[in-house]
Amino acid sequence: MKMKGRFRKFLSYYKPYKKLFFTDMFCAMVAAAITLVFPMLTRYITGVILIESPIDLKIIYQLGLIMVVLVIIEFFCNFYVAYQGHVMGTYMERDIRNELFEHYQKLSFSFYDEQKTGQLMSRITNDIFSLTELYHHGPEDIVISLIKFVGAFVILSTINLQLTLIVFAFIPVMGGFALYYNKKMKKAFKRNKQRIGDINARIEDNLSGIRVVKSFANESKEMDKFQVENTNFVNSKRNSYLYMAKYHSGLGVFTSLITVAVIFFGALFISQELITTPDLIAFVLYIANLIEPVKKLINFTEQFQEGATGFERFMEILEIQPDIQDHKDAVELKDVQGHIEFHDVGFRYNEKNDYVFQHISLDVKPADYIALVGSSGVGKTTICSLLPRFYEVSEGAITIDGKDIREVKLASLRENIGIVQQDVYLFAGTIMDNIRYGKFGATDEEVIEAAKQANAHDFIMELPEGYDTDCGQRGVKLSGGQKQRLSIARVFLKNPPILIFDEATSALDNESEHIVQESLESLAKNRTTFVIAHRLSTIKNAKRICVLTEKGIEEEGTHEELLERQGQYAYLYNMQFKDQ
Repeated sequence: MKMKGRFRKFLSYYKPYKKLFFTDMFCAMVAAAITLVFPMLTRYITGVILIESPIDLKIIYQLGLIMVVLVIIEFFCNFYVAYQGHVMGTYMERDIRNELFEHYQKLSFSFYDEQKTGQLMSRITNDIFSLTELYHHGPEDIVISLIKFVGAFVILSTINLQLTLIVFAFIPVMGGFALYYNKKMKKAFKRNKQRIGDINARIEDNLSGIRVVKSFANESKEMDKFQVENTNFVNSKRNSYLYMAKYHSGLGVFTSLITVAVIFFGALFISQELITTPDLIAFVLYIANLIEPVKKLINFTEQFQEGATGFERFMEILEIQPDIQDHKDAVELKDVQGHIEFHDVGFRYNEKNDYVFQHISLDVKPADYIALVGSSGVGKTTICSLLPRFYEVSEGAITIDGKDIREVKLASLRENIGIVQQDVYLFAGTIMDNIRYGKFGATDEEVIEAAKQANAHDFIMELPEGYDTDCGQRGVKLSGGQKQRLSIARVFLKNPPILIFDEATSALDNESEHIVQESLESLAKNRTTFVIAHRLSTIKNAKRICVLTEKGIEEEGTHEELLERQGQYAYLYNMQFKDQ
């Protein structure tokens, strides 16, 4: 049933281009049929016209004109197939790539936690590219091959059935040979694609961390790692080429044997007057016509293995259902006040893992400023990742204004939550574009106002091109504090009622931290805010501080209250400020 479903899915991409497809097939059939006519005309000229006395030149001229017309028709048909057919394949490749990219957007964090970026890139580039040739050449090669194959058999049978049967006796053996090596090649091609994905993953990992590589002077070590992946790819390719060599050379032997058989048995039949010389000439010409579709089928099987492997890898991803998606009766989250409750929440990444935490219960009133503190690994970031449903709760429930977040639409839930993270990601493009990412329809004036609110406007105006300054890959041209203020400007522009600050100032120097902290506090006014803090000095003014340990929420209270208790919070605070 799975294979049947995949086959239907494969065919579905032809549907938008049915007219183009059938026109392409018609032209392919006409071109194939024309090639069958020339040997028959040659036989007629050599076996009928040229043995008459006197020779009728008028008929030769007429036949010559007919052949020229057929050549012109064949040219236009082949041109259409080569151009429009490839264009159709490109359209289909675009549709498949769009669908896969859209599916990537739906998959949750848990999927990306287990995947290598290079492998995912390989699936959306190399794998899908191989499908273009299959979609275009697959049906076309089959149709042309069948027409030439069946047409040659029928015509040759009318010339001499015995010689035709001798020739076609080779075909089943060729078919068995091809089938055996097809299976071998399919496995080899799939392995090649995996190796290419590994190389992409290695390159992506290296280039993303190139500054770390250079800072440790580990270029040679990285080269060693890359050479391992590259050698694995070479070994995989060598294996696939071994099967291809056996496949091509074996089929080449079969096609040569067919020609030898025609010449040998044709000569015998002529000596016994079972066939005429014009018939043998026609036979030899048709053998060339017979070998061509066999070669096409050779090319097709190679394309098929490449394309089928690419489609299989494409479907492997497409068949992964997002573990977090809208329920059937999900509703829009509107007019959010920001009253958030955690009801005995527990979470683990999957059933094989232990719980990260359990029995988390919190009641956060609208516009509350809540800080989450604790040692690394106790689940502070994970708790906040559950709120926008980057991960799904394993136990309990989270509600916003009394609505279970699993019963509201994901898009509307995330539209109402703004996140400022420690690791700021800026996209390649201008500062204006990166701030506008918070609200794509925003005017330039709205973007500038958001930048002012985030204390970013002044430094932006000092840049050479102001808001049109290019940020560089991942914002490499800007400092940490500047990038952080741009990320805050994004959230100002988005204007959500709920905020999450995930250690937003922990990587900054004191001066930058002070500026960014002002921006964060300005952003947090009248919004329900969760702050994950490493530097406890940044959350002294929090309305409530929750201290997380492996047991869950161990302490709650204001900064002063928790210091008086001399518990876990006091211990963490004194550790940070013991020198003072």
